[in-house]
Amino acid sequence: MMAAVAVFSFMDGLLKLLAAYYPPMQVAALRGATSLPFTLLPVLLRGRLGDLRPRRWPMHLLRGMLSVLVLGGFIYAVRVLSLANAYSVFLSAPLIVAALSVPLLRERIDWRNWLAILVGLAGVLTMLRPSASGLSTFGTLAALVGAVAYAVSAITVRVLTRSDTTVSVVFWTVGLMTLFAAAIAAPGWVPIERAHWKWLLGLGVLAAVAQYLLTEAFRSAPPSVVTPFEYTALLWGVAIDWVVWHVLPSARVCFGGGIVMLSGLYLIWHQRTHFEGLAAREPWQPATEKGKMLRSSTVADAARKQEEESP
Repeated sequence: MMAAVAVFSFMDGLLKLLAAYYPPMQVAALRGATSLPFTLLPVLLRGRLGDLRPRRWPMHLLRGMLSVLVLGGFIYAVRVLSLANAYSVFLSAPLIVAALSVPLLRERIDWRNWLAILVGLAGVLTMLRPSASGLSTFGTLAALVGAVAYAVSAITVRVLTRSDTTVSVVFWTVGLMTLFAAAIAAPGWVPIERAHWKWLLGLGVLAAVAQYLLTEAFRSAPPSVVTPFEYTALLWGVAIDWVVWHVLPSARVCFGGGIVMLSGLYLIWHQRTHFEGLAAREPWQPATEKGKMLRSSTVADAARKQEEESP
C-alpha cells in the first residue's frame, strides 16, 4: 500500500506538470486515455472480453460524469496549489463518504463517528479559509468539489458492483470520463508538444503499476489494515513539492490537514474494532464475487484510491 501511494503521488506530480501547459479537462482526458490500454490488456490476455459487458448503463454514465468532476477538480487544484495542499483537502473524502452513506445507503453511524466526521470537516473549513490569493481559494474549493464527487462515486460503485464486474466498472468509468472530458476540452484543445509525450507514457505506466500494487495490498490484508497508509500521500506530496517546486505547505494547511487525517484514522480504527469480533470468528479471506473483492467497511471503501475514481 505504501508503494502504491508513492507511485500514485509521482503520477499526480506528472499531472501537475501537464496542468501547467494544458487545460485541466484536457489533462483529465489524456489521463484517462493513457490508462485505457493498460485496463484492456489484462482482459485481452485472459480472453475475458465478456467481463466488460455493462448491465447498468445509467449508473455507468453517472460514474463517468462524477469522474470528470473528481479528476477535473483535482487537476485544477494541483495546478494552482501544491500537491500537499491539494491532498490535505482531498483526503477528506472518506469522511464525506461516511456522512453520505447515512442518507444514500441508509447505514447507521453512532455518535462517536459523527463527532469524528464533524471534527474532520472542521479541519477542511480551516484549510478553506479565504486567502489573499483568489486562485488559492478557488484551488482549495476545486479540491473539495473533487472530494465530494469522489465520495458520491465511491457510494455508487458499491451499488454498481452488485451487478457488474470490477473490470467493467473500471473500463466504462475511465472510458466515459475520457469521452466527457475530451468533449468539454475540445473547443480549447491545445496541441501536445513532442517533449510531453514521454510524460503521457509515464502516466499510463505509473497508473498500471500503482493499480497492481493497490490490488495486491487489498488482496493480502483487510482494508482496515492497509487503508491507513493511504495518508502517507501527504508526506509524499510535501517531499515532491519541496524537491521539484521548492515549496512547503503553510502552518494552517498542516494544522487542518492533520485534523482531517486524525479524524479519518479514527473512523478506520472504529470500523476495525466494530468488525473485530467477526474477524476473530472467521479469519479474513480475499473472497470474490463477480470479480470484485468483498469489503464491509464504508470508510475503507472510500479511502481506497481506485484507478477508476481517484487521481
